[in-house]
Amino acid sequence: MPDPSILLEMRHVTKRYGGTLALSDVSFAARAGEIHAVMGENGAGKSTLIRVSSGVTDPSDGELLYRGEPVRFTSPLQAVRQGIVCVFQELSLVPDLTVAENLSIVDGPRRFGLANRRAEIERARALLDSVGCGDIHPLELVRDLTLSRRQMVEIAKALGRKPRLLILDEATSALTSEDVERVFAIVRRLRDEGVGILYVSHRMQEIEALADTVSVFRNGRHIETFKAGSKPVGDIVQLMIGREVESYYPPKSTAPRGETALKVDALSWGRQLKGVDLELHKGEILGIGGLDGQGQRELLLALFGALKDVGGTVTAGGQRLRLSGPTEAMAAPLPIALIPEDRKFEGLMLPMSVKDNMSLAALKRFSGPFGIDAGAEAAEQQRCLKELQIKAPDLDAAVSTLSGGNQQKVVLAKWLMTAPGILLFSDPTRGIDVGTKQEIYRLLRRLADEGAAILFYSTDYAELIGCCDRVLVMYGGRVTRELAGDELTDRNLLEAALDVSPMRRSA
Repeated sequence: MPDPSILLEMRHVTKRYGGTLALSDVSFAARAGEIHAVMGENGAGKSTLIRVSSGVTDPSDGELLYRGEPVRFTSPLQAVRQGIVCVFQELSLVPDLTVAENLSIVDGPRRFGLANRRAEIERARALLDSVGCGDIHPLELVRDLTLSRRQMVEIAKALGRKPRLLILDEATSALTSEDVERVFAIVRRLRDEGVGILYVSHRMQEIEALADTVSVFRNGRHIETFKAGSKPVGDIVQLMIGREVESYYPPKSTAPRGETALKVDALSWGRQLKGVDLELHKGEILGIGGLDGQGQRELLLALFGALKDVGGTVTAGGQRLRLSGPTEAMAAPLPIALIPEDRKFEGLMLPMSVKDNMSLAALKRFSGPFGIDAGAEAAEQQRCLKELQIKAPDLDAAVSTLSGGNQQKVVLAKWLMTAPGILLFSDPTRGIDVGTKQEIYRLLRRLADEGAAILFYSTDYAELIGCCDRVLVMYGGRVTRELAGDELTDRNLLEAALDVSPMRRSA
């Protein structure tokens, strides 16, 4: 007799893309009233699992059952109408439409066969309130929202479809800590109401805080399902990567600081930056911490010349920069590169090939009197492909076909091909797996050891502690504390992020 608690079940499902086996003989079940976490490295099969479950793609072999009955979804909309709703890591919002229009883009309220704008706005207010985001105006354009706010609108949109099974793909990777707590509360409430949750995340702390059940995938195979809390973190990571985990972070440099690569004095911009001072040295990884939204992203954008009307002075390689645009930053005596937080929209041209994305920022380097030196360009692409271990069918494949971790590696390759002396990283490991994270940590340390100067913003305190030589904590648009050596701890980072001084703490 079928188990009535099972909402969605896969039986021996296989999915092939040409010669690539994305899922291999997977049997898996999602239950009502359960938060089921799905973990694995990028390329482990999680994204394909989601696509098959939500009607984006058909399995090549095997059977899909929904509420005990065999089913074949011909489109995501059909899956939605059955109650299977997915919040993808790549947001589905239309930037040039309002929040209200996006929330009612499918099956919105109608009157006399036409869109009912007043009802759309009322519905939007109710949905935004349900996710704790009543501060977002329904008539605001999505393109004017921060990435975190856009993600919350996406979640509100999913709730508006009244899911029986809600699939969350790295749903918190772009969120502020406050919005993460909102999402946790929503997920727990839905579970208690009997909704099934498939929760895909690389953040171990979130899995420990939320999940009832955990499944691990590796190389397209379902490795194991177990009760949350029944295995230590080290065992889970080993299941994910299939090998013993070495030291998570590479050893920090013990060499003395090099000469100053970047000097910032009284940098200001609107209400976000209020007189930032910092000094970054060659061979150093300097972290930027603090609660999200304290000016960290604006600092990196300003240093790259991507903001207008920035006050203060910036010196790179001994030369003062006018901050007139990225072109000047890239042409500085120590060229500056920015690896942005949003690889999909700010780092890559998704329809273009892997090789074209890799060369995009470095074309000037390969240009000669007779055009592009194709041989030198191809040699550099192959070097980066090997050095970063980018997994791609071939260099002519669209970069959109790669996993999130490999897409991030293409962004890194794109900027490394410009031969930068100063690298600005904005939350570079957001939404990528543990194995790829380790590769990026090792790359950062190797670049620093070779003399590069690295400014590294992360929302992950463990990352700041493990990777950085020093950390500057920002609060209210200013650098309020510097931590290094034995002072660089979780507690000190959190207190500085909350602007709690030792004197106030003991009072």
